[in-house]
Amino acid sequence: MEVYLVGGAVRDQLLGLPPGERDWVVVGSTPEAMAAAGYRPVGRDFPVFLHPETGEEYALARLERKVGPGYRGFVTESSPEVTLEQDLQRRDLTINAMARGADDALIDPYGGQQDLQRRLLRHVSPAFSEDPVRILRAARFAARFDFHVAPDTLQLMRRMVKDGEADALVPERVWREFERALDSAHPQRFLDTLIDADALPVVLPELDALLNQEPQAARARAALQFASDAGAPAAVRFAALCATLPDADLDTLAQRLRLPNEYRELTALSARLERWLIGHQNSSVLDVDWLLELLETADAFRRPERFQQWLQVLLSRACADGMPADDAAALVRALDEAQRQAATAHPGDEDVARFKGARMAERLRELRRAALRALIGSQ
Repeated sequence: MEVYLVGGAVRDQLLGLPPGERDWVVVGSTPEAMAAAGYRPVGRDFPVFLHPETGEEYALARLERKVGPGYRGFVTESSPEVTLEQDLQRRDLTINAMARGADDALIDPYGGQQDLQRRLLRHVSPAFSEDPVRILRAARFAARFDFHVAPDTLQLMRRMVKDGEADALVPERVWREFERALDSAHPQRFLDTLIDADALPVVLPELDALLNQEPQAARARAALQFASDAGAPAAVRFAALCATLPDADLDTLAQRLRLPNEYRELTALSARLERWLIGHQNSSVLDVDWLLELLETADAFRRPERFQQWLQVLLSRACADGMPADDAAALVRALDEAQRQAATAHPGDEDVARFKGARMAERLRELRRAALRALIGSQ
């Protein structure tokens, strides 16, 4: 029995990245021998075992055979005769098809190390075309590492789309890869790679429509880049990108991908506030009534955490619109401070005794307006 560290752990070591999860391949063993050695079986579709001490996953070397459409149409075969090179050959990209043995020597039968140096995403074998998820993975790796896809691999991805393989992708898997790409260093590369592969109209048609309209497309791309450069969380990046999506398209996208509420609500709020700001563009941040109405429209007093996220979206969108970064940051700071000051206004005991229902709500607005007036007067 021989054990090898494989895949992403080897790739990230060569890139000098912090270690993440480690995956292992076992050559020359059987399920019975693994169980006898204390490994716990967990795999449903192929033999995977958990190490009795570390809990890390150890998979028996295996082959895959395409028997149906989509990424689920595979059967796997594992036996002691399957070699490490055969196991690595079934992987998607050369940069993920490397291994290290017990002596820590690099095993690289398909040129993954050279492709890392060339910042290239290249398929290992024609079997790449049998799994449409690999289109998404290639796009995600482009976003994570800022790599480009090899021309022959890109051509293969286009043929997969043309042949209908991408139609078999389930929305949950599309979102999983998209969300991971959003959280990467260059999320726009995910979208650009799907565009280059002719896949965006299939997997994310609403975004394809957005990115084919100017000037919305340029603003959306720029806003996503600003949010990414600022290290904003993925939900903010998504909202910065999608803030001008029509409501119907956002609803369709959210329902199909089953977007988490945080993403859906922040994007809907960003779209609503962007329209509100356009309708009030002649007003000033020093206008008390404008400030109060904005805070109320944003639900800033009831949802202050979401308001803070929207301020990050606003910063990205403002910079994308050409506002100088210092001016955009000053606007965000002013709105942040306005929310904080107005949120400190609370009815006193006398107010509680005098006002009820709608009258109390109006009294609270008066107190918040007074707090904002005092804030502006102190500037």
